[in-house]
Amino acid sequence: MALIARRLLEQLSGVFSNEAQAVANPPLFASIQVVFRPTPRLAPGSLLLEQAYALDPGQPYRIRVLRVRHRQEQGLIIENWALQDEERLYGATMEPERLVHVQQQDLTLLQGCTYLVETAGDGFRGEVEPGCNCRVQRAGRETYLVSRFEVGEGWLRTTDQGFDPQTHDRVWGAVSGAFEFERIRSFAAELPEAW
Repeated sequence: MALIARRLLEQLSGVFSNEAQAVANPPLFASIQVVFRPTPRLAPGSLLLEQAYALDPGQPYRIRVLRVRHRQEQGLIIENWALQDEERLYGATMEPERLVHVQQQDLTLLQGCTYLVETAGDGFRGEVEPGCNCRVQRAGRETYLVSRFEVGEGWLRTTDQGFDPQTHDRVWGAVSGAFEFERIRSFAAELPEAW
């Protein structure tokens, strides 16, 4: 895998918290924990992602496999994979012995949800591919996802919003700017050398 993809994996691998932001402005920002854990039994570049409210990290509201790849025609991308029976893996990012239960046959590539990534200084920034095709069900309503991130050494910034496919009105998501996370634990040492 290209060195640039390796650097992105190193910056993402870990536990991130926006506690400082949430404490400073509780009406606008919930306290969130985001964990990216290398998942070596899957294809190179695979990270298990769990995103949860800090008060209940064992009940993530988002669990995915993200796969960092470097493609000749697209450059650096992050594929977004859904998991079958995802509840059985809740908490697995903090119990690495359970990562053996994540198998490729349990994954479904989410069409239209691949992040296009570019370098930004010493870090990276990316956003979901254009086209309004990354569909997300939220409160029984279909929306399309607009998602952006920036990551650097020890920090992560994200903005996720859902829009109505017909009217393009915002239905859910950030209204007060990006969520600002700091990395409180790194898992970069767990990345296989071959990646």
